[in-house]
Amino acid sequence: MISSSNTISSTRRWPLVSRLVAAAVLFAAALPVAGSAPALDGLRGKARAALDRGDGIAAEVPLREAVRNGTPADAVRDLVGEALLLEGDRTEARRWLTEGAFVPDAAGNGWRVRGRLELAEGNLPRAAQAFDQALRFLPDDAGLWGDIARLRFSGGEQAQAIGAADHAVRLDPNNVRALELRGMLVREQYGLRAALPWFEAGLRIAPNDKALLGEYAATLGDLGQYRAMLAVCRKLIEVDPKNARALYLQAVLAARAGKTELARSILLRTGSALRDMPAAIQLNGILEYRAGNVNLAVEYFDRLSRMQPDNLQAQKMLARALDRQGDYRQILDRFEIVARQPWASPYMLALVGHAWERQGKPQRAAPYLARAAQHGVRPFAPLPSGAPLGVLGVRYNEAPNFAVNALPYVRGLLEMRLNGEALAVATRLRDANPGASEAHLLVGDVRMLAGDTTGAIADYDRAASIRYTEPVLVRMDAALRAAGRAREADGMTARYLFQNPGSVQAMKLLEAGWRREGRDADADAMAQVLAGRGQG
Repeated sequence: MISSSNTISSTRRWPLVSRLVAAAVLFAAALPVAGSAPALDGLRGKARAALDRGDGIAAEVPLREAVRNGTPADAVRDLVGEALLLEGDRTEARRWLTEGAFVPDAAGNGWRVRGRLELAEGNLPRAAQAFDQALRFLPDDAGLWGDIARLRFSGGEQAQAIGAADHAVRLDPNNVRALELRGMLVREQYGLRAALPWFEAGLRIAPNDKALLGEYAATLGDLGQYRAMLAVCRKLIEVDPKNARALYLQAVLAARAGKTELARSILLRTGSALRDMPAAIQLNGILEYRAGNVNLAVEYFDRLSRMQPDNLQAQKMLARALDRQGDYRQILDRFEIVARQPWASPYMLALVGHAWERQGKPQRAAPYLARAAQHGVRPFAPLPSGAPLGVLGVRYNEAPNFAVNALPYVRGLLEMRLNGEALAVATRLRDANPGASEAHLLVGDVRMLAGDTTGAIADYDRAASIRYTEPVLVRMDAALRAAGRAREADGMTARYLFQNPGSVQAMKLLEAGWRREGRDADADAMAQVLAGRGQG
């Protein structure tokens, strides 16, 4: 997927020399007297205008100069902190935001910026406390409610995030950040097409807004509207020539067109900005694999697999690169345990089987190759827990309402066929996190494994109403078909594909479903589409 809830900021901290040059330019005209109220109001107004257009330097330098000339630091503390946060200097931003007090008229913004800082550093409880303080001063501020929505989404409270974003838009229908966030949440909740009007509404208000342009371009790309995406990317680069996200999207487009070297050269221009972005790591791996640099491809896919151990696609790409490298021993060491699972893909089974053949042990290869040749739907089965059940139970009891502890424990219980206990743990997690789509999904999975298809469909439906992603789609499709509701599954998956026309998973589900229903002409047509995408 191109789209991401995590936007990429290309703004970098300026070195001291650059700051001094900027200061000389900005202060060619004399500053107003710092001590007067009109002068302070004017200074803050100019800083706010600079911040609103995304220019932290233009806000910070005059504010610092004013403080050196006698303006109390507390009078501009919130704005300097906001400017530094915009520039990416969290350490200095924290110093400004915590070493003194905010004057009453700036306290709401000061606490809001404190909350943004904590959110950026992953301190969700502290962010919540800061936003609570900000609400005392700014109860009807659309921007603050947008920040609260982002906090709730980051904490897994997706339904509550939608409510907060809706409230922000009601408070100020012209608030660009609120419109951007609502578009991002609609994209998760309903699909790509449904999100476009929100981004377009924001761009009518602020046509040069970098964040909006990035989200709009990403959504167009996922919809397959590549010419429109490229036009928006070019606009984004006009506004921000070094924007890493615009460069990444153009690299994706070049890669899809088969222009491997062009895509690699574009990615190189992003420097280290995308180093920890999973989608960029995957793209780098794919490009190096295509270019014949298999060792580099293995490094990228290995890193991605370690970052996302449940990412089966990353495992598949790593296994394929190892196979091309001829490292059959590592394939067996890392992926035979995956191939033993009942849900293992035919591709993974075949790779492990062939690895055993190349190790000179055809008898070890035979069971895997036989399973790879089988057709039909893979059964529901839990992913391995990765630790003894007792250890998982201790971790769970320390903090039972957190997914990081509950999910592995549920997997461990299911491995031991303790379905009742697994359902109790999953249900407790769901009830503690009713706004999290994944919590409803987990209960549905446990019910499905226990044979309660009707109950699973109800939980999957609730998950889909909050956040309708491919994992939800796959489960809903399987559950509906298991319940004998194949036509309903076809309709649901077709609607998902309309909203998300690039979804290979939805295409595969429809092809398989139509094939089972005897709709061979429809299935053959979908198979041709998949083959055209290299998925045959």
